[in-house]
Amino acid sequence: MTTNLSPASLPQLNPPSPRLKVIIFTVILHLAVLLAFLPSNFSWAAVGVAVLLHWMTIGLGIAFGFHRLATHRSLQVPKWLEYFLILCGTLALQGGVFGWVGYHRVHHLHSDEQGDPHTPNEGFWWSHIGWLMHTVPARPELPRMTKDIADDQFYRFCHRYYIELQVALGVVLYLLGGWSFVVWGIFVRLFVGIHSTMFVNSVCHTIGYRNHDSGDRSTNCWWVALLTFGEGWHNNHHAFQYSARHGLQWWEIDMTWMTIRLLQFLGLATNVKLPQK
Repeated sequence: MTTNLSPASLPQLNPPSPRLKVIIFTVILHLAVLLAFLPSNFSWAAVGVAVLLHWMTIGLGIAFGFHRLATHRSLQVPKWLEYFLILCGTLALQGGVFGWVGYHRVHHLHSDEQGDPHTPNEGFWWSHIGWLMHTVPARPELPRMTKDIADDQFYRFCHRYYIELQVALGVVLYLLGGWSFVVWGIFVRLFVGIHSTMFVNSVCHTIGYRNHDSGDRSTNCWWVALLTFGEGWHNNHHAFQYSARHGLQWWEIDMTWMTIRLLQFLGLATNVKLPQK
């Protein structure tokens, strides 16, 4: 997947139709997070569950599984491990895997130009989360962008049942620790995880520093990198889209890359791609 290296200003899009289900879900999630402020819903065990699930769903699932593995094929892992990572990403509740992978590939193809589904040229709110609430013009491109994974039955299962899998996780958490586990392990964790990932689209195309002329507005932002296990080194990523490593300087902490290095040592990660100097 290559990036068009001729940035152009994006004209105003025709008003896309709203996606009512996404809007309702977003409102409900943001209201449900307020339950965490009730003393009866707080426990350190519940907070621990939320932190663990944030790492599993955003670190292992989104940053590693959906992004560096499924979208860019920056490395190879055994099928059982790949499916575990895709399941973790599915539990982040950021839509089905085909949509996530497809939209991200379209983003790289038209980064910050007409056709970029979450271009910052339409404003911070649009690039952060507004685009998810509308049927964006890039939607018809998704089948073409995901041909390599479209026939995988496990991917198809996760894509079709990502809401049901989240409900199942909620039931398990309730049985383990009651409502406090559900409030922190589902609502708070999803709130933090979704906004953390969206910061890569909004903040990391707006503020931060640049190590490379990537032909777009992508930037590196340290605090987004901490929230997303290394995804905030976004300018580095746009310069070397195929690379399994995003934090390229010694101070650019990339927890996902550390995980990949561990798997490499254990013989579970092969064909790991790195920037060619």
